[in-house]
Amino acid sequence: MSRTRTALLAALALVAGASGTALAVAPGDAGIAAVPCTVDYKVQNQWDTGFTAAVTITNNTTAKSSWSLKWAYAGNQKVTSGWNAKISQSGTAVTAANESYNGTLATGGSVSFGFQGTYSGTNAVPATFTLDGVTCNVDGGTDPTDPTDPTDPGGGTKVDNPYAGAKVYVNPEWSANAAAEPGGSRIANQPTGVWLDRIAAINGTGGKMGLRAHLDEALKQKGSGELVVQLVIYDLPGRDCSALASNGELGPTEIDKYKTQYIDPIAAILADPKYASLRIVNTVELDSLPNLVTNVTPRATATANCDTMKANGNYVKGVGYALNKLGDAANVYNYVDAGHHGWLGWDDNFSATVQTIKQAATAEGATVNDVQGFITNTANYSALKEQNFTINDSVNGKSVRESKWVDWNRYVDELSYAQAFRQEAVNQGFPAGVGMLIDTSRNGWGGTARPTGPGATTDVDTYVNGGRIDRRIHVGNWCNQSGAGLGERPQASPAAGIDAYVWIKPPGESDGSSSAIPNDEGKGFDRMCDPTYTGNPRNNNNMSGALPNAPLSGHWFSAQFQQLMQNAYPAL
Repeated sequence: MSRTRTALLAALALVAGASGTALAVAPGDAGIAAVPCTVDYKVQNQWDTGFTAAVTITNNTTAKSSWSLKWAYAGNQKVTSGWNAKISQSGTAVTAANESYNGTLATGGSVSFGFQGTYSGTNAVPATFTLDGVTCNVDGGTDPTDPTDPTDPGGGTKVDNPYAGAKVYVNPEWSANAAAEPGGSRIANQPTGVWLDRIAAINGTGGKMGLRAHLDEALKQKGSGELVVQLVIYDLPGRDCSALASNGELGPTEIDKYKTQYIDPIAAILADPKYASLRIVNTVELDSLPNLVTNVTPRATATANCDTMKANGNYVKGVGYALNKLGDAANVYNYVDAGHHGWLGWDDNFSATVQTIKQAATAEGATVNDVQGFITNTANYSALKEQNFTINDSVNGKSVRESKWVDWNRYVDELSYAQAFRQEAVNQGFPAGVGMLIDTSRNGWGGTARPTGPGATTDVDTYVNGGRIDRRIHVGNWCNQSGAGLGERPQASPAAGIDAYVWIKPPGESDGSSSAIPNDEGKGFDRMCDPTYTGNPRNNNNMSGALPNAPLSGHWFSAQFQQLMQNAYPAL
């Protein structure tokens, strides 16, 4: 219960006692007089002329089959678009009514919706809300004009881009590994992601730093400016149902364990006021939701494990729970995994993936406002920008899309894919302010194999293969790719719609072992990490392109690190 709601309930109880008015008792607050409803109105993102807001209504009286919430603005705010409610405005008065699918509001139940608006001057939270004509109290709203507002536990609103004007945390453990390599000191000061890939990682295991240790170190690095800490939330039940190298510790049905032993402890640490001055970026459950689109029956790429996870709903529930629990604090920013262009760029994958992510972003109490944005190419190798051809090129009457490499994809690189993915997300109801991250840790493809210009125009395949920067055997190859190089260095706001280029996958940490290695980390052996493997339907039965002698995923791989530096683009 927030401080605001506690105080208001106490005050209202005194008023009720003085006037003789009887008020319903809220579920879970036995013996405490409560208002009929509470409204949690939060400004999630705000920029010079606009903002997005999330609203949650909790009903403390008789169950409803429909609802209508009203409020009035004191300023000149105008609602321009909304989601999960039918929103209309006349002058300063706003009405939000249920959609056909969310009209039911049980006693003690809640419903959430969101919207985007414009304003000038101040953007104060409305003072009064009524639900079906009955006045509610506000539960923990945020007044962005007052950084000391006691109704805002985070002390302010989320910024539009957490990377803007901020340094980014350098993981001292990764930095030490990099610096110990010949030539590694050239990049040892780069920021990388901290992977919380099992429950034990929260408190630290095997001599490694736990989450609190990293956040304490981040406070030291912060100084007087802003600092971003990048965390990877990665321990879903039945994790990575299509690849064995990154299988996790939790079985397909262990959703309650995921919630109580993994997400809840992380959320409790992130909510510690000690860390309120840090900007914490969570990249949420890599590879999970796209698998529910591409690797399930009746696709040729289907796996039994992915069919199981789609049927039991635990990927959707887990991601929704994580977004809800982790996204409440004003200093925490959630970016959901959006695969990469070589996985999801086809027509039958692209829009369906956004739909699946939205399903998760509105599950388990989450709303689309718990999503700051999306991340592409995490731990992958797709080129940031193909310089020598575009999707619109043709050779001898054949489109680039008809080449074996592009294979009818709509995109040829990550930048065009990420920008299009962002627009599709907005089209499907995510806030207009959402941003994109692109992992550029291993997609540089420099070195002697990098083409210096377009391929010959003999035919479309020669043209594409001769000019493509991405030198993988097949765009579906993902494990410890031979010939890869470091990509663009981490930087904020590098292109339209892109919040940052990031190194979420720490360069030099293996994608998976080249052969089976017994371990207690829940990590299996995937043949896609075996350089002798001849492939499967997901890479069109091509060779894997993997480096030999690789250790378990997440373990240090010196040979790969050296190759990444050698082939860096821009060069070191």
